Parts: sequence; C-alpha cells; structure tokens
Amino acid sequence: MSRLDPTTRHLVIVGGGSAGWLTAALLGAEFAADPDSGVRITLVESPQIPTVGVGEGTWPSMRGTLKRIGIAETEFLRQCDASFKQGSRFIDWVSGAGEEYFHPFTPPVAFQQLNLAPYWQAYRDQVSYADAVCGQAQVSRGCLAPKMLSTAEYAFALNYGYHLDAAKFAAFLQRHCTEKLGVVHRRERITRIQNDPDGYIALLHMESGAQLQGDLFVDCSGAAALLIGEHYGIGVRPQGRTLFNDRALATQVAYAQEDSPIASCTHSSARDAGWVWDIGLPSRRGVGYTYSSAHSTDAQAEQVLRDYIQRNGGGDLLTEPRQIRFNPGYREKFWHRNCVAIGMAAGFIEPLEASALVMVEKSAQMLAEQLPPNRAAMAAVERRFNRRFSAHWQRIIDFLKLHYVLSKREDSDYWRDHRTAAGIPDSLREALEIWRLYPASLNDAVMADELFPAASYQYVLSGMGLISATEAFSRRRKDTAEAERLFRENAEQTRKMQRALPTNRNLLRQLREVALPTI
Repeated sequence: MSRLDPTTRHLVIVGGGSAGWLTAALLGAEFAADPDSGVRITLVESPQIPTVGVGEGTWPSMRGTLKRIGIAETEFLRQCDASFKQGSRFIDWVSGAGEEYFHPFTPPVAFQQLNLAPYWQAYRDQVSYADAVCGQAQVSRGCLAPKMLSTAEYAFALNYGYHLDAAKFAAFLQRHCTEKLGVVHRRERITRIQNDPDGYIALLHMESGAQLQGDLFVDCSGAAALLIGEHYGIGVRPQGRTLFNDRALATQVAYAQEDSPIASCTHSSARDAGWVWDIGLPSRRGVGYTYSSAHSTDAQAEQVLRDYIQRNGGGDLLTEPRQIRFNPGYREKFWHRNCVAIGMAAGFIEPLEASALVMVEKSAQMLAEQLPPNRAAMAAVERRFNRRFSAHWQRIIDFLKLHYVLSKREDSDYWRDHRTAAGIPDSLREALEIWRLYPASLNDAVMADELFPAASYQYVLSGMGLISATEAFSRRRKDTAEAERLFRENAEQTRKMQRALPTNRNLLRQLREVALPTI
C-alpha cells in the first residue's frame, strides 16, 4: 500500500488512434453518467505520430459498444465510411485448389437447444455446414445487407459487425469524447515519465515544459509501449514459433465501377507465405497481405499483393503499399502498478479474425467496470486483469493456429511448417484430439466470456474438413427428426432473406439520406 494511498480520480490515456479513443469513450461513458464520481479523463497524444489504421474490421460486439457510449448507428456509418461485416470468407485455405468456406457471425439455428453438427454429416457432400445451419453465407455471397432500412439501429436480421476507415473512426471517437463525454484532449510529446517513491507513475513531463499528474495511466501508445514497455520494462511473450506472420503490406483500392458490390464479409485468400485480406467500404476497398519474412522476401510479397488486386476486381491503387513490421506476441503483464496496457501496447498478432479491436473493447470495459477506487484495491484488480487477458490472448492464438494446422496445402514450406508439432500449443493439440471424436459444443467453453464461441469452432473445423467421428452420437438418433426440421426451416428462412434483404450498397446509399429507426 502506498504511504498516501491516493484515490483513483484522474485517468490519463497515453496515445490516440482507435485504441486510445475507444478506451476514452468507454471510460467516459461509464463516468460521465455519474457526475458525483469525481473521475476525470485526459488523453494525451503526440502530434507527430500518425494512426496505423490497418485493422478495419470489427466483431458484432462493436454494436453494443457504440450503443453503450451513446453513438447513433447511422451517424457512425456515415462519418466512418463504414459498411456491414457478416463474418469471414476463407479462400484457398483448405488445399489451394479454389475451394472456400465461410465463418458467419450468426450461430447455427437453435444452437443452444441442439447441436446440429453430427446430423449434418450425412449431408456433408451436398451442402456445407455453414449453409445447412445458417443463411448468412448465402446472404454474403449476394453482397446483401444484414438488415433492412426499417430495422432499428443496432438490431438485425443476421448478426453483424463493421468494416470501417480506422483513421475516420478515431477522429469520430475523438469528437464524441471531447464534445459529449468530457474527455480532455492534449496534443503534446512526452519526454519523461516520473515515478513516486512507491514506483507508481506520478507525472508525465511534456516537451512544452508542462506536467501531467494522474492516478491511473492507460498505455495506448501502440508498438512504442511508452509506459508498459519502455518505462516499466514489461517484456513480450513472443509467439513467432506458433504464428509466423511478422509483416504486412496494406493499401487502398478504388472500385472498378462506382456501383461495384460492397462485400458482406472479409475475404481472406491464402497465398504461399501468408494470406491477403480484402474488405469493402462504401468508397473503396482495403487490401493487404500479411506474410512471414522467413518464407518470403518483401519484393515477392508486394508482387503477390499486386497480382491479387489485378485478378480480383482490379481498380486503381489509391495509396502505395505500406509495410508494417511486427513481432507477434503479447505482454507478460498488461497491468503493472498503476499502468494498464491496451491495444498494440498490450500485444499484436496477425489480423486474421480481426481480434485487435475486440481486445480493446474488452480491456476498456473491464477497466471501466472494475476501476479500483484506490491503491489498496489496485493490486487485486491487477492480478485478475492479467489472468483474464493472458487467457484471452492464448485462446486467440489457439484459434488462429487452428486455421493453419488443418490446412492440407503442400505448395510451400510456410504451410508445411505450420503443421509441425513443435509450433502447435499443447492446449490446441488436446482440443483437436477431442474434436476428432466429438464436434465442438457448448461444453468446450473454459471462460464465461469466451472470445470465440463453440459455433465459431464448428464453422472453421467443418470448413477446413475436420469431420468428427459419428459413432458417439448413435444413441441420440431420437433427435434426427428435429434436426431435419431445423435444416428445412433454415433453408426456407435463407430463401426469404435472399428475397427481402437489400444489397449493402443500396442500403448504405439510402442511409446517406434516411436514418435508421431508433429503439
């Protein structure tokens, strides 16, 4: 305990971008509603550091986050050049022979009541699992929206997240935080960090000569990790042995025609030394290639990216490909004394399944809900936070590695190396042993707030061709009639949605003039 045991009243966020401003918004929304709390929030960022802005995909959780911080969905869509994301489409991941599968955001029909995976196996040569249990893949193939103009904001016919312009999103959140939530914004460069006698951060010294005092400091300074890494020396647990990608090339691409379809999901196309992402915004596409520098030169990677763009929709490059280098891994600790790392300061791995922003959401939400009132309580919250997010990061790594382990591609060392036993975590190896006997189910959850639900594992496992043994389900044949009914019901519901839902482009065009109804 500190000699003075100060209360937690001034929260200082170091760094802007999506991570900093999303954290500020969630903290601001929590405490702006309680003016008696006495909590103040200041975000300080260097005017010389631009937003990385590579990750442009979110999970469905973002809808709840935007609603929580008081943002109207129509305004968000307009201001952030955002579109609807209904999951991911994986191309050439299984064998490289042109096959594809979908990971939709909507769970299988009646998933909480009956696991349809074993009953689908009788039809697996006729229909994919995703199509058999959910209409979202079919809707995505048609570039359709997950809702209609008459659907209330944040409500849906099919579960969805967003694709967005990361730079516009950060600027949008900045305005909202400073104008609506009372967050103080300072543009200054930090030159020195000063501890108090107990080793807690007390002051930030600025280039201007000003000082900024705080009680709790949130490090959103990106890869620089000014507080958690540079100041406190908390190391990174490297994950390059498991996930090889350590570089990315990103660019923006114009649509070939003004009315070109806007994709309903992220397209992920496997290549010899990595994979290409392709997302559709109303005004442009965001395309990039993340790859392993141990399996490809930078020149080869740029050629792969340019070839992909030429063969998939064409369109002029609006920006030259920009390289981002990273070392995949996460911090040994995310909370140390009165410093909490969120965003890239906490860790970064490749953007497959777009987990970066959801980790910001979860971190900021836990901080807002369990902000320690004083230093006496801080150590217990620190331990819980570190345990929870270490587990979250490891679950992400297992889930991403799953995509590679099940691939049958033999065209390069990159894919063969991913299947070597040394790079497969023990936790994933154990899960695979079980999934070869039993389909993924609700029983697989190890945490109450799992990042990836059992439905996600089912979509990936079936899409990648891992078919569980069926003998264990022979005793459950009494549910066959119900399973058949649900398959038929899903097929009919899918046809109805295909007829009723507008295209992404048409709905987003309408939303320029007409707002979604509020609940």
